[in-house]
Amino acid sequence: MEKLKKMFKNKNRKIENLVVFLIILVITLIVINKIIKQDEKKEEKTYSNAELASASSYENTENNLERKLENILSKMDGVGEVSVLITYSQSSQIVPIYNETSKKSVTEETDTSGGTRTIESQDSEKSVVTGSDSNPVTGKTIHPKIEGAVVTAQGANNSNVKANIIAAVEAVTGIATHKIQVFEMST
Repeated sequence: MEKLKKMFKNKNRKIENLVVFLIILVITLIVINKIIKQDEKKEEKTYSNAELASASSYENTENNLERKLENILSKMDGVGEVSVLITYSQSSQIVPIYNETSKKSVTEETDTSGGTRTIESQDSEKSVVTGSDSNPVTGKTIHPKIEGAVVTAQGANNSNVKANIIAAVEAVTGIATHKIQVFEMST
């Protein structure tokens, strides 16, 4: 009878130990999951800063080019007042620099019957490099592609002035002449 009581006590202790172990394991997994999610949120924030810089760069490039063209065209003979609109097919994009680390390990095991087994494992990690101001370090910037241009000018009713405007816009933007439209500005 005492042996049965000891067996049940030992089984109860084993079960209690197993339950405690499982509770600790679940808590550990929850903590690790929260840490990973926090890292992902930080990485998303870094990309958000890069996207904001990209959008700002896109708007500055667009407005700057339009203003420069308006300034140059208005100084040409016979053009007069000018307004320029340039369309883009995509936005500007900033490509950050990444720190990449990878580890590879190969293990060969031989069992007692003479068989061999090869185990390969590979770990890699990729993170965005940030500067002292917590903004990503830029590897390169992809500028937007210009698709077309519309120009309104006071002197556009003259065919020579219109041809000169088209030639100037083509030279600055590099787009084909059929993608440049010039119209007379209403007074």
